[in-house]
Amino acid sequence: MADFFGELGKKITDTASDLSKKAEDTLEIQKIKGEIRSLKRANERDYKDIGRMVYEKFQKGEVGDTEYISLCEEIEKREEEVEKQEEQIVKIKEEI
Repeated sequence: MADFFGELGKKITDTASDLSKKAEDTLEIQKIKGEIRSLKRANERDYKDIGRMVYEKFQKGEVGDTEYISLCEEIEKREEEVEKQEEQIVKIKEEI
């Protein structure tokens, strides 16, 4: 009888541990997804800024490519970060 309760206690402990790990992983995934959304919103804002800048320059007849390099570089950096974050989600999901 003691063995039964010992095994039952071990199974309950193992199950609780597994559930705790899954909950932590789920929270981590949600945090990463939030970061990805934030990065994407920043890119959308910069895309709008680029469009506005290009149009204003176009209206003045002053379209110059080099003025937009820094915004484009920031967009590229955030896109790379989004990819890294998405890879991290895949790794976490594989552990579950």
